[in-house]
Amino acid sequence: MPQCLKRNGRAIVGDYSRYHKRSCQLDYLRNGDITPALFARPDSVLHCADPSRGLGVPFVRAIGRWTMTALVINCIIGNAIFGTPSELTRLLGRASPISMIIGGLVMAVAILCFAEVASQFSEPGGSYLYVRTAFGRFAGIQVGWFALLAPIGGGAANASLFMIYMAGFFPWTGHGIQRILLLGMLISVPTLANYIGIRRGATLNNFLTVVKLMPLALLITLGMMRFGRHFELIQMNEVTRPGLGAWLSALLILIFAYGGLENALIPAGEVKDPRHTVPFALLAGLLGCIVIYTLVQFVTVATIGASPTNRPLAETASVLIGSGGRTFVTLAVMISTYAWLSGGILNVPRLACSLAAQGDTPAFFGKLHPSFNTPSADILLYAALIWLLAATGTYLWLAALTAGATIIIYSATCAALIQLRRQHPHADALRIPLGRWLAVLAIIIWLSVLTRLHARELLLMGITALIASANWWWAKRRENQIQRPLP
Repeated sequence: MPQCLKRNGRAIVGDYSRYHKRSCQLDYLRNGDITPALFARPDSVLHCADPSRGLGVPFVRAIGRWTMTALVINCIIGNAIFGTPSELTRLLGRASPISMIIGGLVMAVAILCFAEVASQFSEPGGSYLYVRTAFGRFAGIQVGWFALLAPIGGGAANASLFMIYMAGFFPWTGHGIQRILLLGMLISVPTLANYIGIRRGATLNNFLTVVKLMPLALLITLGMMRFGRHFELIQMNEVTRPGLGAWLSALLILIFAYGGLENALIPAGEVKDPRHTVPFALLAGLLGCIVIYTLVQFVTVATIGASPTNRPLAETASVLIGSGGRTFVTLAVMISTYAWLSGGILNVPRLACSLAAQGDTPAFFGKLHPSFNTPSADILLYAALIWLLAATGTYLWLAALTAGATIIIYSATCAALIQLRRQHPHADALRIPLGRWLAVLAIIIWLSVLTRLHARELLLMGITALIASANWWWAKRRENQIQRPLP
């Protein structure tokens, strides 16, 4: 049996008589004799000293408060900002900037639940780990698969979108072997940065996040300088005229526009003081996104009016910048998709590592590089999957899973808040006022969104649940084999 670290003379391992021997890093007892590893002090290094598992090398806590905030913003702001203003304008007209604020406040209900739950964990895994701790292996693996497949599809979609826009400048890059090779080069840069260390991966994420916000900041500045003083106040009849149905449809769009932050929570094992850093980053990142989204929508409506258009930011840039406006927005989309791709390569492999550390996938996925302290095999596998799916165009079904995955992940995490408060009422963690009621409200919101999904999306959710169930059966069977006494 591997030796596990102690703190103040108390073991921080799980009970091997109730759980398999491979979970000494993350599992826990509830009998008070053993300190729960997941609720240990956030600045601690929790790892198993068994080198055969690859977990003798601990994660390096290199993600600080502002780096985590940048990661949250990068995960939220993707390419949707370049199309969402058009749909909101079609539904709500000049009142659409108000919807950006309302959508952000609705999302804040779920964010507060995430902040409380995340403050109780100092290990990687995000929502998968939260739900597994609260409700057990089966529920955790279900959430884990949704959290794993959706960003794989999202990464391939963003890589493919980058190549589509690049082909607008260089048509020869849009087809053939050169497209495949350029995709590989595109993906290899953030892969290498994250492979050789979390600090380099985080630095690249910070740089790309700042760069992706610069075009939006320029549009906002030019728009406010030109139209800010002459914009007419929105009248009440403009707010009520679209009707309740239009506002609900806009809210549905915005819930997903503000989504993605759950991916930023996955690398908690490399966050400095996660109990304070993660809640701050979630709230600061969401506030920043609300400001950016609202001002972009305001400038769009003030510049080109309330007439619907398929390329709202491109037309806005054409008015504000001139003939180079469309090129400007094309470059902005490419930067934004590449930044999201870089953030995904930083985040998602840590989820695979957490699944392995809990014994829910083969131990190979839980090994860290002995020199770089990164889940190197998971990073390479994630990058290879993105490249393969983007090169072959077979990612569309995974990208379509995003809506269903968001509903499952957010609803389950909010439910975990209620369960964790019941299990650990005195945990040293952030406590949100009216937390249980906010969690219930958030669950109701997300379940109501479920009714708006199409049959194809529901089918994909069912297929994913079946895959996760098969994974659970494998993990349970393997656990029973390990626990079987030797003759």
